[in-house]
Amino acid sequence: MMTQPWQHQVRDPAAFGRVAVLMGGHSAEREISLNSGGEVLAALQRAGVQAQAVDPACDELAALAGFDRAFVALHGRGGEDGVIQGLLEALGVAYTGSGVLACALSMDKLRTKQVWQAQGLPTPAWYWLRTEEDCHAAASELGLPLIVKPAREGSSIGISKVTEAGAMVAAWREALALDQRVIAERWIEGGEYTATILGRQVLPMIRLETPNAFYDFEAKYRSGDTGYQCPCGLSAALEARIGALCLEAFDGLDASGWGRVDFMLDEQQQPWLLELNAVPGMTDHSLVPMAARAAGLDFDGLVRSILETSIRSAGDVHR
Repeated sequence: MMTQPWQHQVRDPAAFGRVAVLMGGHSAEREISLNSGGEVLAALQRAGVQAQAVDPACDELAALAGFDRAFVALHGRGGEDGVIQGLLEALGVAYTGSGVLACALSMDKLRTKQVWQAQGLPTPAWYWLRTEEDCHAAASELGLPLIVKPAREGSSIGISKVTEAGAMVAAWREALALDQRVIAERWIEGGEYTATILGRQVLPMIRLETPNAFYDFEAKYRSGDTGYQCPCGLSAALEARIGALCLEAFDGLDASGWGRVDFMLDEQQQPWLLELNAVPGMTDHSLVPMAARAAGLDFDGLVRSILETSIRSAGDVHR
């Protein structure tokens, strides 16, 4: 557990001005986003911040021009992919977290892996599935089992573990119904972990344990059988080494402010980077608040720290 106290840059909540908490939206993760946004809104209001909910699916987005900054709690496409960040840039409204480029890259698992590969960072081998023939080729070249996933969805929506070659096409079609870009990824046998980055600090890592085939939507949001180990059980030296790797991966995608890097650790203690979440969940099941608690930062303090990522050294707006 970290003993260094968290210092907030802004002492007077009124200095944040009017804050729009962006939540809901049109993506497949709408309900999760509403939960995240509701928790964030309540925390900001408890802190005395003049915060108001804004749902892009229901509210007129031109009204955002009347706010001083935005706390982005939108998950999935339209909120985590650079779209809302671009609008906020155009309106001159400061916002939390990463900018347009990082959000666009991290939302697309294919592009994320291509960037990490170019950096020389470890990420499981993959195959871009565009045809039925690609499905057969992926099974042959990568071997089984494989994970088949839509490249631009979150919360494990549309993901399948494939253990038989005959099931590849069906898994591809299931993912294809959600996204025209689908990838197959080599299955890594080992533990699944996540590392939260807040500012330039890597918070205590969490090991995820589930009786399911993998940490899927059910395990994330519904199951009472999912285990969360924090401390994660790794040696201090290994956790520090992997933390540096996650920060390198975070920087490689031009991410900033806060985020969460998910990775596997195989039986040889080799980490394999899976994805970067630019706007992680902030619900009662979410991992970032759990890691923050282990670092000595309660939920309200975490929300305020994230809001402060909307403050830039070169001005309020991402430029």
